Amino acid sequence: MSTALRTEPVSRPIVGMGAVASAGSGVDELFETVCAGRRGRARPRGLDRSGFTARHSWESGDRTAGAGDVPGRATRLLLDAVAEAAEDAGLGEDLRGIPVLVGTGIREVRSPETWWRDGSPFADSGMNFGAALRERFNADVTHTFSNGCSASLYALALASDLLGQEGDDAPDSVIVAGVDVPTGSPYGPRRGGPAEVSGGSAARGDGAAAIVLRRTSGDAARVHGRLRGVSLSCDARHVTASSRDGIAEAMRSAYRLAGVRPGDVDLVMLHGGGTPGEDEAEAAALAEVFGTDAAVPLRTALKTMTGQTSGAAGLIDLIVGIRALGEGRVPPVTGPRGTAAAAPLRFVTGAAAEGRRLNVAQLNAFGLGGINVVAIVEGGP
Repeated sequence: MSTALRTEPVSRPIVGMGAVASAGSGVDELFETVCAGRRGRARPRGLDRSGFTARHSWESGDRTAGAGDVPGRATRLLLDAVAEAAEDAGLGEDLRGIPVLVGTGIREVRSPETWWRDGSPFADSGMNFGAALRERFNADVTHTFSNGCSASLYALALASDLLGQEGDDAPDSVIVAGVDVPTGSPYGPRRGGPAEVSGGSAARGDGAAAIVLRRTSGDAARVHGRLRGVSLSCDARHVTASSRDGIAEAMRSAYRLAGVRPGDVDLVMLHGGGTPGEDEAEAAALAEVFGTDAAVPLRTALKTMTGQTSGAAGLIDLIVGIRALGEGRVPPVTGPRGTAAAAPLRFVTGAAAEGRRLNVAQLNAFGLGGINVVAIVEGGP
């Protein structure tokens, strides 16, 4: 096992946030929906499910029932999330000189699918998010990283490193984003294959999220919270599953960088991918690392309400976690709870936990090849 990237100790203000998912468009709607325990699952509108056993999908509100699918949806959701975050941060729509780092799982793969299947118009240049970001926002520094579910928090670690650079050309702000939409290939098992787990969270869902991270608070109108530390490990145990040891190492490293102990953590936003092996590994790592403090933090997981948003998942968790710290409300876990069943952890179930004093949140995201990312954030200005 080797640590792929670790940032230096930081306290980077988060001054803008934007999000869209099946559970809500915009940060406010998304947070209220998940706090109410409402799931974004519905009958597929854009995906043709005739060849699959899966019965539901987690699609955002821009899909119209019976209208089929159109190319470029991932890009449009990404632009919406970046626009909301930039406006929230007071940056406007001109992002020249501000790096935009995008995490994703499969980029705009749905577009060539619709081209191949339906003959919809699609240019191969549309696979590159950078072109759309330049056209919409004049963004001249863009990078895309494809690490599956850890991608957006991987990008967050790189953003923190960028803000730690010295020199006249070092940026004062970085936009971190993540996006994915369901595609036909991983939507659900083909007919004749294993049936979909009823209510499970592993099915793909629409999701895009963005935050604006700054070097210092400066003249920011509002600070939603602060990034204290983010750490990565790569255990390379399996192409799609992380190991307990790799997850535990990422946690311990994140605590060291953030200057906190497990007992200081008030809230854990679990990866909670819905696959038994990975849920068990996450639960075992939590039990090992927290030890006698295992009952201290509240724990929740969003994927049973949003679906598996892949590249957007880590930032969606961050945004909801930051709002939870600020408001003292924690969304409940709905549907199957693999991680909860695997260890005696303190989960929020039934209804949102309210009236809590919460200061520190931990965000877990595990991606392809055993790339494990753990971030520590705190609330308030």
